[in-house]
Amino acid sequence: MIKILKNLKSNKSGASAAEYALIVAVLGGLVVAGANAFGGSLSTAMTSAGTALEGQSDGDFNAAK
Repeated sequence: MIKILKNLKSNKSGASAAEYALIVAVLGGLVVAGANAFGGSLSTAMTSAGTALEGQSDGDFNAAK
């Protein structure tokens, strides 16, 4: 078993492709996590802003005319 691990460690063929695939997978996961976090906070901010605007307008949309 140790001999197999040593052979795998010393074998450099295809290492860069595997490393790039790992980097892409990690970055993809970070992008998804960031989008989920940002999307939730953006939704909350928009809801708060909408509620504040509704309170200010009092439903009288013809007053500006």
